[in-house]
Amino acid sequence: MVTQLKNESTSNIIYPDSDGKPMADNTLQFRWITMIKENLDWLFADDNNVFVAGDLLWYPIEGNNKKRLAPDIMVVCGRPKGERGPYQQWKEDNIAPQIVFEILSPGNTQTEMSRKLLFYERYGVEEYYIYGPHKNELSGLLRGDEGLDIIDNMDGWKSPRLGIRFEIAEPELKLYYPDGDSFSTYIEERKKVQQEKQRADKLAAKLKELGIDPDEL
Repeated sequence: MVTQLKNESTSNIIYPDSDGKPMADNTLQFRWITMIKENLDWLFADDNNVFVAGDLLWYPIEGNNKKRLAPDIMVVCGRPKGERGPYQQWKEDNIAPQIVFEILSPGNTQTEMSRKLLFYERYGVEEYYIYGPHKNELSGLLRGDEGLDIIDNMDGWKSPRLGIRFEIAEPELKLYYPDGDSFSTYIEERKKVQQEKQRADKLAAKLKELGIDPDEL
């Protein structure tokens, strides 16, 4: 009877999918959040067992809707892609996000960031990366035997889980795919596609001038 009452009370708890806070405080922070999230989506586009999310509330404990946090970007290896409300860990084979990114704004306080660190350390995050684009400052932590340990040198660091590489450059951080290609924005990718199309069109026109049908090559 006690177990039944406990299960009934737990099932009646509501886990909101919004904390009422904005995703970003400014355009620079928003650009970095979306750029990293979109590139990670692309990195794992062919792996249906990796879930990537941005600004999604994560509830680690069933029955507790107060203990929650919304990482700017989180990656969960071992969980399928798909639409979700909040990430309720007990419904996800109890798999915690292994990698989280926080993109800082000038309004972030030390108290807030300390609280986030404690949360991520307590609930199983393996890799935690913090980037402040306004000051171009990067730090990272990696889980060791006693919790999350500071990574001494992030310049050239390669993520154990993601395989991506970080390069501290000016005026801002650079990120690279495992194959060496750099992370880019949607606009940058569109420009590359347009430039390649223009080059192809010019080559086709040149071949036609020479009496060669490019479609037959």
